[in-house]
Amino acid sequence: MQGNPARGESYRSLLTRQERTYLEARGEYAGAPSPARRSYFAYNATFAEVAVDATLGLVRVRRMLGVYDAGRIISPKLAESQAFGGIVGGIGTALLEHTVTDHRDGRIVNANLADYLVPVNADVPDLKAIYLDGEDNDGNLLGVKGLGEVVQVGVAAAIGNAVFNATGRRIRQLPITAEALL
Repeated sequence: MQGNPARGESYRSLLTRQERTYLEARGEYAGAPSPARRSYFAYNATFAEVAVDATLGLVRVRRMLGVYDAGRIISPKLAESQAFGGIVGGIGTALLEHTVTDHRDGRIVNANLADYLVPVNADVPDLKAIYLDGEDNDGNLLGVKGLGEVVQVGVAAAIGNAVFNATGRRIRQLPITAEALL
């Protein structure tokens, strides 16, 4: 082990000692007990601060905060990367990404990366992710939950609510465009 080398050994020496070329572990997991009575999903709350140019109708995200209940976080750097990636994707959903369809023939007009807008560094504000302490040992033996898509789910809604608080206009269609605000 890294903190106390006397307590551990290398993978190579373990295999040599066991006269093996690989290591295999087998086990069984019967699933969570009484799944109908508990929820084993990750949860989050997302907060956004925006600035809206009243003349041009442009929305700029100033700050974003995501608070996540994902059980035990095994890799904090990986969890933070997942959260930031989801927040950036959510900013794109809320403000930039839009499929334009030609109503004459039903073809997608912006079906290429040259015309399809996605967030860049200038669009990414001050991001922060907070993870609630705790393990969910009822859900699985490691006490973890997934962070997968939950990090992106509330981002567009948080931005939409921040735009409403700033302008008094409730925009119900994404992306939130200058035309919708003017």
